[in-house]
Amino acid sequence: MSHHHHGAHGNHRHAGDSHEPNYALPQILDLDAEILDGPLSAVRADIAVLADEPVRSILDLGAGTGTGTFGLLQHFAGSHVVAVDGSTDMLEHLQRRAEHLGLADRVTTVHADLDEGVPELDLVDLAWASGSLHHLADPDRSLVQVAAAIRPGGLLAIVELTGHPRFLTDGASGAAAEAKAHTLLAVDRTVDMPAMGSDWGARLARAGLVVELDRPIVVDLPPPLPDVVGTYAFAVLTRIRGAVAERLGAADLDHLDRLLDGGPSDVRYRSDLYVRTKRQLLIARRPASG
Repeated sequence: MSHHHHGAHGNHRHAGDSHEPNYALPQILDLDAEILDGPLSAVRADIAVLADEPVRSILDLGAGTGTGTFGLLQHFAGSHVVAVDGSTDMLEHLQRRAEHLGLADRVTTVHADLDEGVPELDLVDLAWASGSLHHLADPDRSLVQVAAAIRPGGLLAIVELTGHPRFLTDGASGAAAEAKAHTLLAVDRTVDMPAMGSDWGARLARAGLVVELDRPIVVDLPPPLPDVVGTYAFAVLTRIRGAVAERLGAADLDHLDRLLDGGPSDVRYRSDLYVRTKRQLLIARRPASG
């Protein structure tokens, strides 16, 4: 199985890398935001508390479908977001949604590969990067550029993944196969995305920013859960299957397939799903002087 290394491709902006099929990534990002709605609104409240003045201008780096963009627009009255992404498909999705929500005049989309540099823009009150920094070829270089895009006294908020979400509890049908798939993915990440799970606090400090908040976002939702969780689990596990199918043993692959085959074990029709996922939130400030 070929692994690509960063810098060679411009399409490594989101959860999937080249050995995963691009399974409905917009859908996964939107479902992810729906399920993390509570924790993400707490993150926006944290930003508001730390902001030294009203947040008017926002830069969303690796904006994807705009789940971060729209949450921030709703939270910060009168704000404007510049949404940057390497995928024109994602940005079109975001633009359509902005029009649908009547927010088109508060969003500007910019198509750019962040590995080639953060676009030159007016300084912003807040830069936001959710699940995007670990995809960068050289996160430290990029963070220096991000810091320079924030006005003195302004903030950078990052939400970083520490792994993919889990849905099955020990002993449930398919749980062992899910666990094995996650083990394989963790090995892949050390090759494809070495920055994932790294010490972002140290990286932010090296970029000249002062970390003011660093906390885990822990999601642990027990059953019964709304139907959307089954859809989300199906989408995530389909994507994971694409990444690990060739390396899972036949028995594990069979168990994983049963989670997706429309039968009684299919995650879309089960009442015993959990959602367990963890992210790391860091909010840092560009010093007011210097």
